[in-house]
Amino acid sequence: MNLIGSIWPSLIRKQADPQSVATTEASPILRTPSEIAIGELSRRTQCNIETIRYYERIRLLPQPHRPGGRFRHYDGDDVARLQFIRRARQLGFTLDEVRAFMRLAGSDGDNDACTEARTLAARHVADIRAKITDLQAMERVLSDAICECESGRQPKCPLIEFCRDGSRTTTAG
Repeated sequence: MNLIGSIWPSLIRKQADPQSVATTEASPILRTPSEIAIGELSRRTQCNIETIRYYERIRLLPQPHRPGGRFRHYDGDDVARLQFIRRARQLGFTLDEVRAFMRLAGSDGDNDACTEARTLAARHVADIRAKITDLQAMERVLSDAICECESGRQPKCPLIEFCRDGSRTTTAG
């Protein structure tokens, strides 16, 4: 099963909480709560609380249930949704790309959704490759400047001179 198909359509739509049928006094202790607080959501997903609130503000996550208007309460769909967001962010996708992936995840994994997801990922890989090329060029410039510094042949520090004016002093021969 692919990444998109593994996330059920409820990632986009919030479902009503199931009601417990247990009526014993011990039931609150024995059952797993259907709703959790933001701290528990943070622990389960390894996502900072402020990040969770930010995702709510930008509507990447739906507004949480607030019984009595007080504390935020989250359910299993919220955990899955936030894990999906975290995995996509770990792969370096932008928030807009994550939003697009979530929209695609809610489309029942049809071929069009898969094609669009593949296109997004291919574009992202091209961006990653361009960044790698840029990083390799930076590494070469810095390594060369470090070697020039270590040689002691320059009257001024090549690193500082490069940062000052963008040019590197080179040694003859």
